[in-house]
Amino acid sequence: EPGTFKDRTLMELNPHACVEGCIIGCFGIGAHAAYIYVRDELHLSKARLWGAIEEARAKGYLGKKPFGIDYPVEVYVHTGAGAYICGEETSLLNSLEGKRGEPRLKPPFPAQAGAFGMPSTVNNLETIAAVPTALEMGGDAFSKLSSIHDLKDGGTRLFGVSGHVKTPGIFECAVGLTLRELIYDLGGGVEHGELLGVIPGGSSCPILRPEELVDAPDEKHVLHPWHGKSVLDVPMGVDTYRALGTMLGTCCAIVLSDKADPVLAFRNLMQFYRHESCGQCTPCREGSAWLNRILTRVVDGEAEMDELDRLHEIANNIMGNTICAFGEGTAMPAMGFIKKFRKELEAYVLSGGDAGTGTLAPDYFPPRGATRQKGAA
Repeated sequence: EPGTFKDRTLMELNPHACVEGCIIGCFGIGAHAAYIYVRDELHLSKARLWGAIEEARAKGYLGKKPFGIDYPVEVYVHTGAGAYICGEETSLLNSLEGKRGEPRLKPPFPAQAGAFGMPSTVNNLETIAAVPTALEMGGDAFSKLSSIHDLKDGGTRLFGVSGHVKTPGIFECAVGLTLRELIYDLGGGVEHGELLGVIPGGSSCPILRPEELVDAPDEKHVLHPWHGKSVLDVPMGVDTYRALGTMLGTCCAIVLSDKADPVLAFRNLMQFYRHESCGQCTPCREGSAWLNRILTRVVDGEAEMDELDRLHEIANNIMGNTICAFGEGTAMPAMGFIKKFRKELEAYVLSGGDAGTGTLAPDYFPPRGATRQKGAA
């Protein structure tokens, strides 16, 4: 997921937790083989994982009789070509089997017929790596580390922050951390001006703006304890962020400063999704390309005002009409940017593409102004 780099950090710095989680998982569900699917470019991650696997095998934790028990368990590292769509579980299974990485129709579900036709469970690496700690502490004790344990959102997670912050990185925290704490306490604050917006959990999550306030006067509403407060002060949880109209996603925030151009950020995301669509479903294949073409026209100063309405219409028509969630992952951030930055999009159309700061990287490309003329790279 763009803006997410915690799995790489896990594989490089704590590969034994990943392998141990796989071993426990195999015993737990009755499996005999676990595959850790890694994109090919992550050479250090693969080397660290294979090293941990060999050390576990040398200790007798893997093989035909792990821990002296007659229950064979093997863990393998499988490399993929780096396709984003292979983050979808059935696309991953297809790639694992040497087929084209595209989603399968369900049913059958992976638990019925998964890898090589066998019952399988596909899970996130971070979840697997947390299993040893949760098992050692006990599930309830692990969950109660969270300040929103009562919302059934417990334990610890790896939170990431990148973009226009002074100290980007990965931080392990108890669930209940707020975006304000992530950005300003752990991330060191906003680089290049003030906070313009934040994508809270990877690029598929609708963007939030700091001036947004929680509107939850009903005492039964999940967000009522934060009624009237900034969205930045709401604990980062699954239900809390769903109620805000976005998603927690990967817990890795992308920060945009007011020196960055939100229209360029929007176009950048749509370029990514257009490139990564597997093309199997027409609404996603054509819709992502259409969104990208219109936004390119907006940036180039060639678009008309009615095309902005068409952006929303196209994104809305992708929702719920694809085999996997990639379509929603394209449409939701698109609708979020259209809703939160409509004025900026209109300014681009009215000015012929000469609005906004004209940059996403103030360090390398100064904002539009005296040091930058229209059309400069």
